[in-house]
Amino acid sequence: MPYKTILFDLDGTLTDPYLGISNSVKYALQKFDITENNQKTLRAFIGPPLANSFMDFYHFDINKAKTAIEYYREYYSEKGIYENQLYPGIDHLLSKIRDNNKVSILATSKPTAFASRILKHFNIDNYFYDIKGSDLDGAMVKKDEIIKFIMEKHNLQKETTIMIGDRKYDIEGTRKNGIDSIAVLYGYGSREELDECEPVYTCKTAADILGIV
Repeated sequence: MPYKTILFDLDGTLTDPYLGISNSVKYALQKFDITENNQKTLRAFIGPPLANSFMDFYHFDINKAKTAIEYYREYYSEKGIYENQLYPGIDHLLSKIRDNNKVSILATSKPTAFASRILKHFNIDNYFYDIKGSDLDGAMVKKDEIIKFIMEKHNLQKETTIMIGDRKYDIEGTRKNGIDSIAVLYGYGSREELDECEPVYTCKTAADILGIV
């Protein structure tokens, strides 16, 4: 398939953000006198919108979840955002995509302002034609909405656009928008979670992605 535009998720796809996100979550929870050290629970925060995770795991109502997000960002904006690392081969993958005259666009549920800082921190921002994330006020956090926005903004053709992500939210978002998908197994979605979503392709490494796009 001659893909022309490649949409990338950020957390769990381009970078491994576990340390920064888990520390930010623990910081926020401590404000409510909650101590959390369960790695499985903390890992589950990577991917879905933060408000959903605070409500799902700790039964916060929406207002309490919004307050938790404010605390989360106190830590994340200063320290957590840099407690992060690129996955092996990502720089090479992005470089090859550009060299082949294809377009990379970031599609993340993370606020655009934070996503932009992360790409600049790793010196990979120059590979991206556009960066689209959620708004700091919580608007447009669902992956299918973000993909839809990008598709309409850039008048992308479904047949030549593909999305790469590590969680079910990425794959389900592609299905709702009628585009192909690549699920990566090195991120934070389990094999079972991703298989259930039936991605078009499944990759173990960044090198595998290059063979498809």
